[in-house]
Amino acid sequence: MSANPVRGASYFTRGLAMLPEPGIRSFVLIPLLINVLLFSGAIWLLINQFGNWIDYMMNAWLPAWEWLDFLRYLLWPLLALLILVVVYYSFSIVANFIAAPFNGFLSEMVERKLRGTVSTDEGWSELVKMIPRSLQREVAKLMYYLPRVLILLVLSFIPVINLAMPFVWFLFGAWMMAIQYCDYPMDNNKVSFGEMKRLLKSQRFTAVGFGSVVQVGMLIPLVNLLIMPAAVVGATIYWVEEHSELKTAGASATGKVVTR
Repeated sequence: MSANPVRGASYFTRGLAMLPEPGIRSFVLIPLLINVLLFSGAIWLLINQFGNWIDYMMNAWLPAWEWLDFLRYLLWPLLALLILVVVYYSFSIVANFIAAPFNGFLSEMVERKLRGTVSTDEGWSELVKMIPRSLQREVAKLMYYLPRVLILLVLSFIPVINLAMPFVWFLFGAWMMAIQYCDYPMDNNKVSFGEMKRLLKSQRFTAVGFGSVVQVGMLIPLVNLLIMPAAVVGATIYWVEEHSELKTAGASATGKVVTR
């Protein structure tokens, strides 16, 4: 199946439509509650501390010379954007760490429903077993993300190159959203982190199409509260319909089983 960004985007919308279905909605509540609490905290923090942070950074970055005051008007929007990005991604990282076991469990329930193998035998005990593995994968994603975002931050301050950086940031964010949410069903199926990246790269445009919709949705107030569970469900549909077949085919061709 050839890569297609529109098809990738459709997986998210299908995930969103699936949230109210019986057997799924009860597993959506905890990730949804985590999202509501953390992003409410982020908004409260920005409202109360944004001005103080701007003043501190202005005083730290600019000498106290009156003739340089005009630079404040140029620097203010850059600092404001930097603060928003740092706060947004910091709270997103915390939300993903806390919600990781619940998202993995949600993904597993969705996959069972899609494959017609729904079971009610497992419950909280299975969720508890997922916690160490889920947190380990979140650390792997964080280690993948941090060096790349630092490189992009440096490039954002280089003249001429920085003109293209908004587009680069968007593509990078879309790619990271694909990695973040497609990892849940792949981890459940014992796909290693490296193999997961290889599978996504094999249909990169589809992955970026999926991640782009997730990223845009996170910027829309109220809608962004549903993004996490919808993205988990959408990524699971994506895995079942495309990547599980690619993994099986690859394992058969090499005679190897992909393990964590």
